[in-house]
Amino acid sequence: MSNSPSPFAGQDTQFQTGLVGRDILASRSPWLHEQEADAQSVRLTYTLFDFSHREWNDEYLPKLLDLAERAGFAGVNVTFPFKQAVIAYLDDLSDGARRIGAVNTVSFAGGKRTGYNTDVTGFAESFLHGLPDVATNCALQIGAGGAGSATAQALLESGVKKLILCDTDAARLHGLVSNLHRDFGHDRISAGDDLAAAVKSADGIVNATPIGMAKLPGLPLPAECIEKRHWVADIVYFPLETELLREAKLRGCRTLNGSGMAIHQAAGAFEIFTGLRADRNRMQQSFIDFVGGPRISAA
Repeated sequence: MSNSPSPFAGQDTQFQTGLVGRDILASRSPWLHEQEADAQSVRLTYTLFDFSHREWNDEYLPKLLDLAERAGFAGVNVTFPFKQAVIAYLDDLSDGARRIGAVNTVSFAGGKRTGYNTDVTGFAESFLHGLPDVATNCALQIGAGGAGSATAQALLESGVKKLILCDTDAARLHGLVSNLHRDFGHDRISAGDDLAAAVKSADGIVNATPIGMAKLPGLPLPAECIEKRHWVADIVYFPLETELLREAKLRGCRTLNGSGMAIHQAAGAFEIFTGLRADRNRMQQSFIDFVGGPRISAA
Protein backbone atom coordinates (compact mmCIF):
# COMPACT_ATOMS: atom_id res chain seq x y z
CA MET A 1 0.00 0.00 0.00
CA SER A 2 1.24 3.50 -0.80
CA ASN A 3 1.79 6.18 1.85
CA SER A 4 -0.66 8.60 0.21
CA PRO A 5 -2.69 11.00 2.38
CA SER A 6 -5.87 9.72 3.97
CA PRO A 7 -8.69 9.60 1.39
CA PHE A 8 -11.06 10.85 4.09
CA ALA A 9 -9.32 14.13 4.89
CA GLY A 10 -11.38 17.30 4.67
CA GLN A 11 -14.80 15.70 4.13
CA ASP A 12 -17.69 17.92 5.28
CA THR A 13 -21.05 17.05 3.80
CA GLN A 14 -24.50 15.72 4.64
CA PHE A 15 -23.95 12.34 2.96
CA GLN A 16 -20.54 10.81 2.31
CA THR A 17 -20.54 7.83 -0.02
CA GLY A 18 -18.21 6.21 -2.51
CA LEU A 19 -17.22 3.27 -4.67
CA VAL A 20 -14.70 0.57 -3.76
CA GLY A 21 -13.02 -1.41 -6.52
CA ARG A 22 -10.20 -1.62 -9.03
CA ASP A 23 -9.71 0.46 -12.18
CA ILE A 24 -12.82 2.53 -11.51
CA LEU A 25 -11.63 6.06 -12.27
CA ALA A 26 -13.90 6.20 -15.34
CA SER A 27 -16.97 5.35 -13.24
CA ARG A 28 -20.10 7.47 -13.82
CA SER A 29 -21.29 6.79 -10.26
CA PRO A 30 -20.00 10.04 -8.69
CA TRP A 31 -21.80 12.10 -11.34
CA LEU A 32 -25.06 10.11 -11.03
CA HIS A 33 -25.21 10.28 -7.23
CA GLU A 34 -24.08 13.88 -6.86
CA GLN A 35 -26.36 15.19 -9.62
CA GLU A 36 -29.37 13.46 -8.06
CA ALA A 37 -28.46 14.86 -4.65
CA ASP A 38 -28.13 18.37 -6.11
CA ALA A 39 -31.55 18.01 -7.73
CA GLN A 40 -33.00 17.15 -4.33
CA SER A 41 -31.15 20.01 -2.61
CA VAL A 42 -29.04 17.76 -0.39
CA ARG A 43 -25.26 17.75 -0.07
CA LEU A 44 -23.57 14.50 -1.06
CA THR A 45 -20.00 13.59 -1.96
CA TYR A 46 -19.11 10.38 -3.77
CA THR A 47 -15.46 9.29 -3.60
CA LEU A 48 -13.74 6.71 -5.80
CA PHE A 49 -11.56 4.33 -3.79
CA ASP A 50 -9.62 2.80 -6.67
CA PHE A 51 -7.31 0.12 -5.27
CA SER A 52 -5.24 0.06 -8.45
CA HIS A 53 -4.78 3.81 -8.69
CA ARG A 54 -3.98 4.15 -4.97
CA GLU A 55 -1.67 1.10 -5.08
CA TRP A 56 -3.55 -0.72 -2.32
CA ASN A 57 -3.52 -4.49 -2.11
CA ASP A 58 -6.76 -6.43 -1.67
CA GLU A 59 -6.04 -7.00 2.02
CA TYR A 60 -6.68 -3.28 2.60
CA LEU A 61 -10.43 -3.81 2.08
CA PRO A 62 -11.41 -4.30 5.77
CA LYS A 63 -9.24 -1.34 6.81
CA LEU A 64 -10.93 0.86 4.21
CA LEU A 65 -14.37 -0.16 5.48
CA ASP A 66 -13.27 0.66 9.05
CA LEU A 67 -12.02 4.09 7.99
CA ALA A 68 -15.14 4.89 5.99
CA GLU A 69 -17.44 3.90 8.82
CA ARG A 70 -15.48 5.93 11.38
CA ALA A 71 -15.44 8.91 9.02
CA GLY A 72 -19.24 8.96 9.07
CA PHE A 73 -19.91 7.59 5.61
CA ALA A 74 -23.53 6.66 4.92
CA GLY A 75 -22.17 3.70 2.98
CA VAL A 76 -20.19 2.62 -0.07
CA ASN A 77 -20.83 0.85 -3.32
CA VAL A 78 -18.66 -2.17 -4.09
CA THR A 79 -17.59 -3.41 -7.49
CA PHE A 80 -15.05 -5.78 -9.09
CA PRO A 81 -13.28 -7.61 -7.55
CA PHE A 82 -14.82 -7.20 -4.07
CA LYS A 83 -18.54 -8.00 -4.42
CA GLN A 84 -18.15 -11.39 -2.78
CA ALA A 85 -15.04 -10.78 -0.65
CA VAL A 86 -16.70 -7.87 1.19
CA ILE A 87 -19.32 -10.15 2.75
CA ALA A 88 -16.79 -11.41 5.32
CA TYR A 89 -16.58 -7.90 6.81
CA LEU A 90 -20.31 -7.19 7.15
CA ASP A 91 -22.71 -7.67 10.05
CA ASP A 92 -25.83 -8.46 8.06
CA LEU A 93 -27.13 -9.01 4.54
CA SER A 94 -30.42 -8.18 2.89
CA ASP A 95 -32.40 -11.22 1.77
CA GLY A 96 -31.44 -10.51 -1.83
CA ALA A 97 -27.73 -10.19 -1.15
CA ARG A 98 -27.77 -13.35 0.96
CA ARG A 99 -29.57 -15.28 -1.75
CA ILE A 100 -27.21 -14.05 -4.47
CA GLY A 101 -24.02 -14.28 -2.44
CA ALA A 102 -22.76 -10.91 -3.65
CA VAL A 103 -22.96 -7.30 -2.41
CA ASN A 104 -22.73 -4.07 -4.38
CA THR A 105 -23.96 -1.66 -1.68
CA VAL A 106 -22.90 -1.43 1.97
CA SER A 107 -24.85 0.72 4.42
CA PHE A 108 -23.33 2.01 7.66
CA ALA A 109 -26.45 2.63 9.74
CA GLY A 110 -27.71 1.71 13.18
CA GLY A 111 -24.24 0.75 14.35
CA LYS A 112 -23.85 -2.09 11.85
CA ARG A 113 -22.78 -2.79 8.30
CA THR A 114 -25.47 -4.21 6.06
CA GLY A 115 -24.87 -5.49 2.55
CA TYR A 116 -27.40 -5.10 -0.26
CA ASN A 117 -27.47 -5.97 -3.93
CA THR A 118 -29.14 -3.43 -6.21
CA ASP A 119 -27.62 -5.05 -9.32
CA VAL A 120 -30.52 -7.54 -9.50
CA THR A 121 -33.29 -4.97 -9.76
CA GLY A 122 -30.99 -2.77 -11.83
CA PHE A 123 -30.49 -5.40 -14.51
CA ALA A 124 -34.08 -6.67 -14.33
CA GLU A 125 -35.51 -3.20 -14.96
CA SER A 126 -33.02 -2.56 -17.76
CA PHE A 127 -33.78 -5.91 -19.39
CA LEU A 128 -37.55 -5.64 -19.20
CA HIS A 129 -37.62 -2.09 -20.57
CA GLY A 130 -34.69 -2.38 -22.99
CA LEU A 131 -35.50 -5.75 -24.56
CA PRO A 132 -39.28 -6.11 -24.34
CA ASP A 133 -40.92 -9.12 -25.98
CA VAL A 134 -37.69 -10.98 -26.80
CA ALA A 135 -37.72 -14.77 -26.77
CA THR A 136 -36.88 -16.08 -23.30
CA ASN A 137 -37.06 -19.84 -23.69
CA CYS A 138 -33.29 -20.10 -23.18
CA ALA A 139 -30.55 -17.60 -22.41
CA LEU A 140 -26.79 -18.01 -22.22
CA GLN A 141 -24.92 -15.97 -19.62
CA ILE A 142 -21.14 -15.73 -19.74
CA GLY A 143 -19.69 -14.93 -16.33
CA ALA A 144 -20.54 -16.31 -12.88
CA GLY A 145 -18.85 -13.80 -10.58
CA GLY A 146 -20.44 -11.18 -8.35
CA ALA A 147 -22.17 -9.32 -11.19
CA GLY A 148 -23.10 -12.60 -12.87
CA SER A 149 -24.80 -13.82 -9.71
CA ALA A 150 -27.07 -10.78 -9.84
CA THR A 151 -27.83 -10.88 -13.57
CA ALA A 152 -28.58 -14.61 -13.43
CA GLN A 153 -31.07 -14.02 -10.63
CA ALA A 154 -32.61 -11.14 -12.57
CA LEU A 155 -32.96 -13.18 -15.77
CA LEU A 156 -34.71 -16.02 -13.98
CA GLU A 157 -37.00 -13.63 -12.11
CA SER A 158 -37.76 -11.86 -15.41
CA GLY A 159 -39.14 -15.00 -17.02
CA VAL A 160 -36.20 -16.73 -18.70
CA LYS A 161 -37.29 -20.36 -18.70
CA LYS A 162 -33.84 -21.93 -18.99
CA LEU A 163 -30.47 -20.35 -18.21
CA ILE A 164 -27.11 -21.76 -19.29
CA LEU A 165 -24.10 -20.40 -17.41
CA CYS A 166 -20.51 -20.44 -18.65
CA ASP A 167 -17.37 -19.32 -16.85
CA THR A 168 -13.67 -20.10 -17.13
CA ASP A 169 -13.54 -20.65 -13.35
CA ALA A 170 -15.18 -24.05 -12.84
CA ALA A 171 -15.50 -23.74 -9.06
CA ARG A 172 -17.17 -20.34 -9.33
CA LEU A 173 -19.46 -21.59 -12.10
CA HIS A 174 -20.70 -24.65 -10.25
CA GLY A 175 -21.04 -22.68 -7.03
CA LEU A 176 -23.44 -20.25 -8.71
CA VAL A 177 -25.35 -23.05 -10.43
CA SER A 178 -25.78 -24.77 -7.06
CA ASN A 179 -27.05 -21.56 -5.44
CA LEU A 180 -29.56 -20.98 -8.23
CA HIS A 181 -30.77 -24.58 -8.03
CA ARG A 182 -31.70 -23.91 -4.41
CA ASP A 183 -33.94 -21.00 -5.34
CA PHE A 184 -35.21 -21.92 -8.81
CA GLY A 185 -34.97 -25.71 -9.03
CA HIS A 186 -32.67 -27.92 -11.08
CA ASP A 187 -34.56 -27.82 -14.37
CA ARG A 188 -34.04 -24.14 -15.20
CA ILE A 189 -30.27 -23.72 -14.69
CA SER A 190 -27.33 -25.64 -16.10
CA ALA A 191 -23.57 -25.26 -16.43
CA GLY A 192 -22.41 -25.03 -20.01
CA ASP A 193 -19.15 -26.84 -20.65
CA ASP A 194 -19.32 -26.23 -24.41
CA LEU A 195 -19.75 -22.52 -25.17
CA ALA A 196 -20.41 -23.00 -28.88
CA ALA A 197 -23.13 -25.57 -28.21
CA ALA A 198 -24.69 -23.36 -25.55
CA VAL A 199 -24.90 -20.41 -27.97
CA LYS A 200 -26.68 -22.54 -30.56
CA SER A 201 -29.45 -23.45 -28.10
CA ALA A 202 -29.89 -19.93 -26.71
CA ASP A 203 -32.29 -17.18 -27.76
CA GLY A 204 -30.11 -14.54 -26.17
CA ILE A 205 -26.61 -13.89 -24.81
CA VAL A 206 -25.63 -11.91 -21.71
CA ASN A 207 -22.06 -10.84 -21.03
CA ALA A 208 -21.61 -10.62 -17.26
CA THR A 209 -17.81 -10.47 -17.39
CA PRO A 210 -15.51 -7.41 -17.48
CA ILE A 211 -14.45 -8.35 -21.03
CA GLY A 212 -15.26 -5.43 -23.30
CA MET A 213 -14.35 -2.72 -20.82
CA ALA A 214 -11.85 -0.13 -22.01
CA LYS A 215 -9.20 -1.83 -19.86
CA LEU A 216 -10.15 -5.35 -21.05
CA PRO A 217 -11.00 -5.08 -24.76
CA GLY A 218 -12.21 -8.09 -26.65
CA LEU A 219 -15.13 -10.47 -26.96
CA PRO A 220 -16.34 -13.00 -24.37
CA LEU A 221 -17.12 -15.49 -27.15
CA PRO A 222 -16.12 -15.98 -30.79
CA ALA A 223 -17.85 -13.46 -33.05
CA GLU A 224 -18.92 -16.17 -35.48
CA CYS A 225 -21.13 -17.72 -32.78
CA ILE A 226 -23.46 -14.71 -32.78
CA GLU A 227 -26.48 -15.04 -35.07
CA LYS A 228 -29.13 -12.55 -36.18
CA ARG A 229 -31.79 -14.41 -34.17
CA HIS A 230 -29.96 -13.68 -30.89
CA TRP A 231 -30.60 -10.76 -28.59
CA VAL A 232 -27.40 -9.64 -26.87
CA ALA A 233 -27.00 -7.79 -23.56
CA ASP A 234 -23.83 -6.48 -21.95
CA ILE A 235 -23.36 -5.23 -18.38
CA VAL A 236 -20.31 -3.17 -19.41
CA TYR A 237 -21.10 0.53 -19.86
CA PHE A 238 -17.63 1.98 -20.48
CA PRO A 239 -17.59 2.01 -23.43
CA LEU A 240 -21.33 1.99 -24.08
CA GLU A 241 -20.84 0.08 -27.31
CA THR A 242 -18.55 -2.82 -26.53
CA GLU A 243 -16.98 -5.01 -29.17
CA LEU A 244 -19.65 -7.60 -28.38
CA LEU A 245 -22.52 -5.18 -29.01
CA ARG A 246 -20.86 -3.82 -32.14
CA GLU A 247 -20.51 -7.32 -33.57
CA ALA A 248 -24.08 -8.16 -32.59
CA LYS A 249 -25.44 -5.04 -34.31
CA LEU A 250 -23.52 -5.89 -37.47
CA ARG A 251 -25.36 -9.21 -37.48
CA GLY A 252 -28.75 -7.56 -37.00
CA CYS A 253 -29.27 -8.53 -33.35
CA ARG A 254 -31.32 -6.58 -30.83
CA THR A 255 -28.90 -5.29 -28.21
CA LEU A 256 -28.86 -3.84 -24.70
CA ASN A 257 -25.90 -1.89 -23.32
CA GLY A 258 -24.93 -1.63 -19.66
CA SER A 259 -26.20 1.89 -19.02
CA GLY A 260 -29.66 0.83 -17.85
CA MET A 261 -28.27 -1.51 -15.23
CA ALA A 262 -25.81 1.16 -14.08
CA ILE A 263 -28.57 3.75 -13.72
CA HIS A 264 -31.12 1.57 -11.96
CA GLN A 265 -28.61 0.04 -9.54
CA ALA A 266 -27.30 3.53 -8.74
CA ALA A 267 -30.83 4.72 -8.00
CA GLY A 268 -31.33 1.83 -5.59
CA ALA A 269 -28.04 2.54 -3.84
CA PHE A 270 -28.84 6.28 -3.60
CA GLU A 271 -32.07 5.41 -1.81
CA ILE A 272 -30.24 3.14 0.66
CA PHE A 273 -27.61 5.80 1.40
CA THR A 274 -29.95 8.77 1.75
CA GLY A 275 -33.44 7.45 2.51
CA LEU A 276 -34.68 9.63 -0.38
CA ARG A 277 -36.59 8.41 -3.44
CA ALA A 278 -34.41 8.64 -6.55
CA ASP A 279 -35.89 9.95 -9.78
CA ARG A 280 -34.83 7.35 -12.33
CA ASN A 281 -35.80 9.45 -15.34
CA ARG A 282 -33.61 12.26 -14.04
CA MET A 283 -30.72 9.90 -13.27
CA GLN A 284 -30.93 8.44 -16.76
CA GLN A 285 -30.80 11.92 -18.26
CA SER A 286 -27.81 12.71 -16.02
CA PHE A 287 -26.07 9.69 -17.49
CA ILE A 288 -26.87 10.79 -21.04
CA ASP A 289 -25.71 14.34 -20.29
CA PHE A 290 -22.42 12.94 -18.99
CA VAL A 291 -21.63 10.73 -21.97
CA GLY A 292 -23.33 12.91 -24.58
CA GLY A 293 -26.37 11.90 -26.59
CA PRO A 294 -30.05 12.56 -27.23
CA ARG A 295 -32.52 13.18 -24.44
CA ILE A 296 -34.45 10.02 -23.66
CA SER A 297 -36.97 8.92 -21.06
CA ALA A 298 -36.58 6.00 -18.69
CA ALA A 299 -39.57 3.79 -17.96
